[in-house]
Formats: sequence, structure tokens, C-alpha cells
Amino acid sequence: MQNGRYLLRRLLLLIPLLIGLSLLTFSISRVLPGDPVGLAAGPQATQAIKDRLRADFGLDQPLPLQYVRYMAGLLQGDWGSSLYSRRAVADDLRTYFPATLELTLMAVFIAAVAGIPAGVFSALYRDRLPDQIVRLVALFFVSFPAFWLALVFQSLFGLTLDWFPLGKRFDVLATPPTAITGLYVLDSLLTLDWKSLGIALSHLFVPALVLAFGSLASNTRITRSAVLDVLERDYVRMERSIGIPERVVIGKYVLRNALIAILTVVALEFGWLMAGAVLVETIFDWPGLGLYAVESSLRLDFQPIMGITILYGIVFSLVNIATDIAYSLIDPRIRYG
Repeated sequence: MQNGRYLLRRLLLLIPLLIGLSLLTFSISRVLPGDPVGLAAGPQATQAIKDRLRADFGLDQPLPLQYVRYMAGLLQGDWGSSLYSRRAVADDLRTYFPATLELTLMAVFIAAVAGIPAGVFSALYRDRLPDQIVRLVALFFVSFPAFWLALVFQSLFGLTLDWFPLGKRFDVLATPPTAITGLYVLDSLLTLDWKSLGIALSHLFVPALVLAFGSLASNTRITRSAVLDVLERDYVRMERSIGIPERVVIGKYVLRNALIAILTVVALEFGWLMAGAVLVETIFDWPGLGLYAVESSLRLDFQPIMGITILYGIVFSLVNIATDIAYSLIDPRIRYG
């Protein structure tokens, strides 16, 4: 019951958060230099055409009225339309968001599956050769910029070895799996379409690996630190002294008590990776929100920029709420009043 009330309060707090976020984004987008109407109308457009286009999108009205109209439409599910393509922003978000979500989830999965065991292994061999090797590799991973890794991996795995495609989300000549969630890997599993699953994974692996490298190093360092902290606790020493097998001590007691710190980092990384996917999506021509945001920004297309920012705000807030609820499930002592 307490967790239910806490969840309701957190969801209600999303309202002022999103209002503030929309107001900030709206203000910044309107003071940027440039003429979005001129870019959308084209270099051959007359002033009359530009005025007509400006009136159609309400850009000839005072800024406060533009904002009020935008928020009123948003409450009714209308995210506006792109000034450049004339498509509804809501439709574009439904198209591009699953691609970014799938890329981010795969990157988080790779970083967690590789980074957490490496951190545990490093902690168990503290200050010995295995620990030094793991820490050196983690430093190696975090030292290289994502754009450089993306280009190297494209050259190595795509051109030299020809193991993976150079970009895109799916083969051009192949038919994607039946759309259920919009996540190609999950949709392939749900429809038992193994051919589409192979194609989707081959396109997804390298971009996700590039995106995961920095987080993999962070997971390793944080896990090592959290496990070392728990290993110093008196109850762990007692469990070892009475002869409980080491794998039980590590798996049941050490990892569970270190999981709070690890989960916090993983949840934060989800937001960082989703926001940082812009560069990876651009290099790999991945049709996600990052590529959509870059194209919209270059065109000074206000409505998509607003929609992307608000959607990111909603996703990040929901991930933080889910993380807080997960704390109480991992540790029953945590309760929210």
C-alpha cells in the first residue's frame, strides 16, 4: 500500500516536470537563429508562400499563445506536425522510438552481462594480477570515444571480416518481422521468425557494442567497489568462518547486498545511453530518435524537437520510478511512506 501511494505521488510529479521541460525546450527552440519556415519552404518560395506556411503552423502568433496551443494539443494526444515533412510527430515517434529503445536495451544488456561479472571477479582477486588486468581493460574501454570505435568496428567487422552489416536496422531486401512491439528482436521471438531474428541481431550487435563500451567499464568499476564494500562486512566474515561455501556467500549474500548500488548505476546508464545514442545512430544510419533529432535540429524543425525532448523526459522519469520500486523488492527494509 505504501509503495502504491509512493508510485502515485511520483507519477503526479511528472506533470510539473514535463511542463517545465516543455517550457524550457519551447523557449530555447524559439530563440535559436535561423528561419525554419524558409528552410521548409525552400529557396524558391515567395514571401507569400512563407507567410501562408507560417500562418498554417501558427508561427505568426505571439509566443505565449503558441505555447498554450501546443500544450492544449498535447493534452489531447496531438504532438503537432513536422514543419519540414508535414507528418504527425506522434507517428514519427512511434516509428523511431522502438529502434532507439531496442538499441539502448541491447547496449545495457551487453554492459551488464559483461561488466558485472568482471567487477565481481576483480573484487575477489583484489590487488592481484587478475584484478589489475580487469581494471586495465576497463580503463581501455572507457578511453576511446564512441565515434572512433564505431568507425573502427565498421571497418573491421563490416569491411575487412564481413561478419556484420555496416549499418541500417534491417536488410533492405528482407521483410521485417510482424510488428507487435516495434522491437525487431522481440517481435521475431514472439512470432518464431528465426530468419528475421538473425538479421535483426546481425544489424543490432555492433552498434549496441559500441554504445555499451563506456557503460561496461562503469559497471565493472562500480560492481568491484560495491562487492569489496560488502566483503568487508562482519556478517560475510562470519558466514565464511562457519564454512558456508564461497559460491553461496558470493551469490546469496554479497551480490544481493551489492545489488542496490549496481542497479542504481545501470538505471542511470539507461538514460545516458539513450541520450548518447545520437552519435552511434548517425554513424550506423540507425533509424532511431537520435538520427531523427539530428535531422530535425539541422532543419530547425521545432515540433519534432519538442516531441523528442518530452518523450525522453517521460522515459527517464519512468525508469527512475521503476528503479526506486525495484529497491524495495531487492531489500524489504526499504519502504516508501
